[in-house]
Amino acid sequence: MLTAGVDLAAERAGTAVAVVRWSAASARVEDVILPAGDDAVLAAVRAAGKTGVDCPLGWPDAFVRYVTAHQDGAAETASGDKAWRRGLAWRHTDEIVRATVPPIVPLSVAADKIGHAALRCAHLQSRLAAEGRPVDRSGAGPVVEVYPAASLRIWGLPWNGYKGTAQLAARIELVDQLRAAAPWLDLGAFADRCVRSDHVLDAVVAALTARAAACGLTAGPAPDQLGAARREGWIALPTVALDGLMPSPG
Repeated sequence: MLTAGVDLAAERAGTAVAVVRWSAASARVEDVILPAGDDAVLAAVRAAGKTGVDCPLGWPDAFVRYVTAHQDGAAETASGDKAWRRGLAWRHTDEIVRATVPPIVPLSVAADKIGHAALRCAHLQSRLAAEGRPVDRSGAGPVVEVYPAASLRIWGLPWNGYKGTAQLAARIELVDQLRAAAPWLDLGAFADRCVRSDHVLDAVVAALTARAAACGLTAGPAPDQLGAARREGWIALPTVALDGLMPSPG
C-alpha cells in the first residue's frame, strides 16, 4: 500500500510531497519532492491509495452564502460582532478540531493567508475532477484533508515550535521522538530532509495520517455533518496511537 502526504502551499517552493510504502511489518519513506509543482502533487495522488493534503479543501458554507448575498446586494448582518465573524470564518470541521485537540485552532481559510493555498488546492481538485477523479471533501475517497499539528498532538509528539529555519534543534528532537514512537518507520535517506525542512516533515506526517484514514482509524463526519463536510472539507483526526497504524503481530 502507498500513501502520500502533501504539505500544500500557494507556490511550489513551499510545497512538499512525501510517499510512504507500507508492508506487513514496516513503513518506508520512498520518495520526497520539494519543491513540488502541480504535476508532482497530482502524480502522487494518482499513485497512492490515499493522499493526505495539509490544506483546506473548501470554504465555510456560511461564508460562501454571505459573500454571494453581498455580491447580489442582499446581505444582512445581525450584529457584525466577533461571534458573527467567527461563524463566517471557520468551517464546521475547524470548530471540531478546536474542541477536540486544544489548544490547536486551525487557520481560517476565509480570513487568513492560507486562502491562497486553498485556491491552488481548488485548482488541483478541478484537474482531478477533469480526469474522472472527483474529490470527496469529506475524505471518503483517495484524498483526505489532514492537519499535521493535530495528528502530532494526538500522538503525543511535539506539535508546535518546529517551523522555520531557526528551529533546527526542535525538528531534530521531533524526528528523534517520531522514530522512537514508530520504530517501524524507516525514513531512510530522507531523515535529514525532514530535519532540514518542516515542509518535508509535515508531508511525512500527512502521509502517516493518510494511512490512518485509509484504515478507518480517523474520526469522520457524523451523518448530519456529512453534507457540510462534502462542501467545506473535513479534517481527519487519528483515533489511534501511532503504533495503531501497523497491524498487530500474528
